[in-house]
Amino acid sequence: MKQVLSLVSLVVEDYDEAVEFFVGKLGFELLEDTRLTEEKRWVRIAPRNAGHPGCALLLAKANNDAQRLAIGHQAGGRVFLFLQTDNFERDYSRYRQAGVVFREEPRNEAYGRVVVFEDLYGNPWDLFEPKDRSGD
Repeated sequence: MKQVLSLVSLVVEDYDEAVEFFVGKLGFELLEDTRLTEEKRWVRIAPRNAGHPGCALLLAKANNDAQRLAIGHQAGGRVFLFLQTDNFERDYSRYRQAGVVFREEPRNEAYGRVVVFEDLYGNPWDLFEPKDRSGD
């Protein structure tokens, strides 16, 4: 059996402002934006992966009070999503220039270089570059 985690739902306040942040500031790719009803759209975004498919985010607009309360707190304040890069310094610098909010200074961990940043709603993310383990 072959299974793949293809989508992770991210609750947002507004589709367009979320697309602007992820595509405009983080450089993600808009994969699909299909209107389903007057209020609901199917909006998929993902990091640019040079043709390599990976997990994407499904932007899900909050439509009730419980969902609105989850915006920015989807993991109870813990890092919710992990964005792996092949060039930490490039992406960290680009995100800082774009005005992305960082909660800390970059640090080195056993697994690689990492920094916590926030999406437009305050959800914490890790930007990380794994250590080269080719010599292990």
